[in-house]
Amino acid sequence: MKHTVFIDGKDGTTGLKIYERFERRDDIEIIQIAEEKRKDAAERKKLINAADFAFLCLPDAAAVESAALCDNPRTKIIDASTAHRTAPGWAYGFPELSAAFRSAIQTSRRVAVPGCYASGFVALAYPLVSANIMPPDYPVVVHAVSGYSGAGRKAIAQYEGGGREEGLATPRLYALAQRHKHLPEMKKIPGLSFEPIFNPYICDYFQGMTVTVGLHARLLEKPMTARGVHDVMAAHYSGCRFVEVAPFAGEGAPEDAAAFIGADALAGTNRMQIFVCGNDERIVLTSRFDNLGKGASGAAVQCMNIMMGAAEDAGLS
Repeated sequence: MKHTVFIDGKDGTTGLKIYERFERRDDIEIIQIAEEKRKDAAERKKLINAADFAFLCLPDAAAVESAALCDNPRTKIIDASTAHRTAPGWAYGFPELSAAFRSAIQTSRRVAVPGCYASGFVALAYPLVSANIMPPDYPVVVHAVSGYSGAGRKAIAQYEGGGREEGLATPRLYALAQRHKHLPEMKKIPGLSFEPIFNPYICDYFQGMTVTVGLHARLLEKPMTARGVHDVMAAHYSGCRFVEVAPFAGEGAPEDAAAFIGADALAGTNRMQIFVCGNDERIVLTSRFDNLGKGASGAAVQCMNIMMGAAEDAGLS
């Protein structure tokens, strides 16, 4: 039996990538909206309620509006916006975090896909807080770099257009006021007492992302070495299809074990790699993934697969 899918916001970056991932699947039937009715609330309501799964690939306010249009108890909504990631009644779409997260996705009618930066951070912080290694009030500082595709269609046009500004060739730090829209979930999902300091950079390449968190061993709740932290992370994600912990690259590892961690190595995939580096005083954790894959459309399709009982990697290999 085919499942019907409606993508509200199919022409955006995330919507297009979700659509592409369905092109070779014979278990999905896409419900299309006429171009002239893309902003017609009545038509969108009809299609949302006619679908088994509705993906919301919209700005936050529009996503809230679309979710409210759904009155069919059989329609399951997967929201790729920021709007519902910390909202009551919505499952957080990162199944690898724990069996409880996976079960919530599997049984929910409402799933919020994590933000791209938040995916990388939560993947690092959640295991440490849940294992009582990082205290909830740890003074977390997060550094991250992303390809320009994560900034949306206008940024893509700016970076790829003719006669662009010279400054676009260098990494650019932004969200300087510490009000980035991913911060609420970066605090809530791992169970932190405070939002972290977050320093994201947009860079002159198309897609791919790294997120890095540093730990001072002296501030942890229990004595931990770099290798000990690596072992905790490896155990936490053991057996996961899409999240893997790279071999230990801390002090005592071969010189070239992780000399460079390129941000775009997993572009086009739904994979995430976690690296643990540093030494026994200062431990550095980095997640690497595709901001358009595990950080957006790939994660959304993975959640749908789990919700419908399909193979988790269907359309994601």
